[in-house]
Amino acid sequence: MKKAGILNRHLAGALAELGHGDGVLVCDAGMPVPDGPRVVDLAFRAGVPAFAEVLEGLLAELVVEGATAAEEVREANREASELLDGHFPSLELVSHERLKELSARARLIVRTGEARPYANVLLRCGVFF
Repeated sequence: MKKAGILNRHLAGALAELGHGDGVLVCDAGMPVPDGPRVVDLAFRAGVPAFAEVLEGLLAELVVEGATAAEEVREANREASELLDGHFPSLELVSHERLKELSARARLIVRTGEARPYANVLLRCGVFF
């Protein structure tokens, strides 16, 4: 049994299968989940687990070379916007509609219980060497 890191077996297994360039969408409870990508749904109740908590846990285990979010986050969710800016100085912003289109090509979607709008980010996996 693991004693640290991500303990959810479905999520830990999905992360182990990721490769360079793969997309991982971390999303709020309201983001439409497209058919196709593998989904690990962590949502329990509104707000649980929070977007920030899940993102922090994922970033502790993944190498990320880029990130894309909806430009609407700037006005609608200041906390998520500041969190994303703090982690991704070169954050790419696109329309929410475009982010939904891009999410269909993600390899993995991690759905949180976040109940605030536009708490979504598409991570692009890098390599550790």
